[in-house]
Amino acid sequence: MNRTLCFRRLRALCHKETLQIIRDPSSNIIAFVLPVLLLFIFGYGINLDSSAVRIGVVLEDTSPEARHLTDNLYGSPYLAVTTGLTRSAMEEALIAGQVSGFIVIPVDYGATLKRASKPAELLVVTDGSAPNTASFVQNYLRGAWNEGLIQRTDEQGKPAMPNITFESRFWFNASAESRNYLIPGSITIIMTVIGTLLTSLVVAREWERGTMEALLASPVTRTELLLSKLLPYYVLGIISLFLCVAIAVFILNIPFRGSLLVLWGIGSLFLASCLGMGLLLSTSLRNQFNAAQAALNAAFLPALMLSGFVYEIRSMPAAVQAFTYLVPARYFVTAMQTIFQAGNVWPVLLNSSLFLLMSSVFFIGMTALKTRRGLE
Repeated sequence: MNRTLCFRRLRALCHKETLQIIRDPSSNIIAFVLPVLLLFIFGYGINLDSSAVRIGVVLEDTSPEARHLTDNLYGSPYLAVTTGLTRSAMEEALIAGQVSGFIVIPVDYGATLKRASKPAELLVVTDGSAPNTASFVQNYLRGAWNEGLIQRTDEQGKPAMPNITFESRFWFNASAESRNYLIPGSITIIMTVIGTLLTSLVVAREWERGTMEALLASPVTRTELLLSKLLPYYVLGIISLFLCVAIAVFILNIPFRGSLLVLWGIGSLFLASCLGMGLLLSTSLRNQFNAAQAALNAAFLPALMLSGFVYEIRSMPAAVQAFTYLVPARYFVTAMQTIFQAGNVWPVLLNSSLFLLMSSVFFIGMTALKTRRGLE
């Protein structure tokens, strides 16, 4: 029996797999419909920007100074302001979730500000159950307060002399929009699902349909069998990857600063890792339902929770941080965010590529060891 790699047999097997892909609606849905649907869900459904924080204002002072501060609050694009009559009414609105915090301008605010004998005090109340939102409220109100003081000194002809001047500069995400790094990261999650699901079904399907026995009875080698299961789905996965990138750039307007060739290279390594994982599960379980469930649990959940896509890895416990080094999606998230936002930063990309290469060799190698030419 010929055990060397025969390209004629390999071409025939790849042709068979391609026909199965074309005739199988589930493969087309997973490869083309699912990524588009997930990308729009991630693109429009996940947003970490707090662009319109709802706050309340209790105006106990009717002086021009108090009115001026209120006008600054209304003029801020980051605040949605609601005016309340009493503190108790605004506290009820805060408890009910109608506002994220409120500011009380006391009755002596204007008079104290004019005298300048002591600092004018304001009361800011926020909901501590959501610390990030509470921090946003404090920072936005502090910014509106500082802007009001600068305008007041300008109107009085006095120069504003702050002790420290801050100038913020963002190197890679100038607009500071969370979607610019969330969407490249979401492509990683999508490709993880697609890659593992596609190949988690192929070998199990052969066993369930009884066609694996026919393949084992043929002169097909183990290498040819594995390559025929990987290559067609690799092409399908690469098409899905570039489809997601095209939607991100041309529809969702995410800036892309890297190279498509570099993206293809790193994407190929990640796809090889995902396809190898799915093929290993399919070879081990031999049942499509069990293999699909295992693929979602073994690939999707770690990619979502431990890749740094949404949750900051450095804020996790040390043991969990150590485990994230074993998750291939962690390196592809870093690579995708770097390619989109910063371009071809080679120290980052080469490090990610090395780990993805090791992951690909591991999963494909384990699949090769698990594949046996026999009916056990």
